[in-house]
Amino acid sequence: MKPYSDIAELIEMLGSEITLLTNTIATLKQEPQSFNEQIIFKYIDTGSTGKTKDFVRSLGVKAERGSFFSSGDVSKLIKDGAEDVSPELLDVARKVVNMKKKGGAHR
Repeated sequence: MKPYSDIAELIEMLGSEITLLTNTIATLKQEPQSFNEQIIFKYIDTGSTGKTKDFVRSLGVKAERGSFFSSGDVSKLIKDGAEDVSPELLDVARKVVNMKKKGGAHR
């Protein structure tokens, strides 16, 4: 919890956290609107670029360069985004990346 100066400020901070969590849950409940979003959802689900790469390969989809889809392609999609991926979904995926870097991955 962040430092606060009084109860009113604490209530405001907690309210902001609730709003953020509610918005994140709403984002995760949506259906993918594109194949790239499907890839991002798979990454969020597994927390693994390797498992996500395997998922994409199992569908027979290749990378833009024409070769097999790689873990690096997953990382690049998360880092750079794409026009057909919502910013909110990318934000969640990037938070998963950061959790993994800090050792807090869920799998």
